Amino acid sequence: MQDHRKLGRDLELFHSDPLVGAGLPLWLPAGAAARRAVEDYLHALERRSGYQHVYSPPLAKQEMYLRSGHLPHFADDMFPPMALSEHDAFVLRPSLCPHHAAVFGARGRSYRELPLRIGEIGGQYRAERSGVLGGLSRVRAISLNDGHVFCAEEQVRDEVVEALRLMRVVHAALGFEPSSFRLSLRGEGGKYVDDPEMWAAASSVLREALDIAGVSYVEAPGEAAFYGPKIDVQLLDHAGRESTLATVQVDYFQPARFDLSYVDAGGERRRPVMVHRSAAGSMERLFAHLIEVHDGAFPAWYAPLQVAVLPVADAQAGGDFVRACRAADLRVEEWHAGSLGARIRQAAARKVPFVAVVGEREAAGGSVSLRPRDPGALSGVLPIAAAVAGLSEVCAAP
Repeated sequence: MQDHRKLGRDLELFHSDPLVGAGLPLWLPAGAAARRAVEDYLHALERRSGYQHVYSPPLAKQEMYLRSGHLPHFADDMFPPMALSEHDAFVLRPSLCPHHAAVFGARGRSYRELPLRIGEIGGQYRAERSGVLGGLSRVRAISLNDGHVFCAEEQVRDEVVEALRLMRVVHAALGFEPSSFRLSLRGEGGKYVDDPEMWAAASSVLREALDIAGVSYVEAPGEAAFYGPKIDVQLLDHAGRESTLATVQVDYFQPARFDLSYVDAGGERRRPVMVHRSAAGSMERLFAHLIEVHDGAFPAWYAPLQVAVLPVADAQAGGDFVRACRAADLRVEEWHAGSLGARIRQAAARKVPFVAVVGEREAAGGSVSLRPRDPGALSGVLPIAAAVAGLSEVCAAP
């Protein structure tokens, strides 16, 4: 397993430019293609799981983060406010939850709408010190696969169990397993919201959900969010360093701070509970791990380039196949420069799942010769229609 920073450079997945700034990676076309495939998969999976997706701005007025508790408890990790006038200051958001609380509060809510599941892959920003930044694993601009479930008290446990199930589905589809799960609890000191009853209730429901889901975990006092305990999904990188990919959190604090409510079956106003969850974490940390786990050879469904077409002799020989692949929404490129051997080696270096060679015989017969990266995958001389159909099946997202 290699360092994702080296593979990222070699495969042209991302780039760090000193003029842009440390911790602010640029996703190059290959990396952006892989990321888009994963984001589309997550969006579709969440939609099938009852999530409604939103867009929210990456900043808000300073007052929002005073109310959410981020400024009092989390200011050291936030960028300084940007003052447009004496009474008008904005802050780059350190998390999406206050915006999603505002989505819930956009109108009155009924118990019939609960659980209300809100999802977004949105930007958030952390004022990390330069010394801790590295590749995609520790950045200042974060694109988070985030979700918030607003539910009644009696629905919390089941929503946490469902969030854990969704995580397992995503991790299996992406081709990795977490190294461990951690129940992060309140520690000593004043960095936590002072409400012992709230902490006890949230910790209890997380333990119960972990037991129901059959997840083994360790307890980690002092690792909770400032507003509540959480389940952390832990990863190990190529050097054995541990980091958190995704979380599930139970939050009684912010619904109260934002005065969120719904009307129950008896016509009474009730406070919802907010379950924070992320199935895949940030796109940056996720891909740092995926690059290393797969040694840059991503599964075909999210490989940046799925098919490299190598015509022999006739420069137009692969045109029909390329057009058919594009019509089927496959990621395909046609390469002409260099000898056939050199182009095959180039495809291997770029870890392309399929190479399609089109010589005179294939061109005359309306076929292609497929060579897979992985043993046992689709291969051989096939008619164009059959090759495209087979590739579409192999390269489809789970």
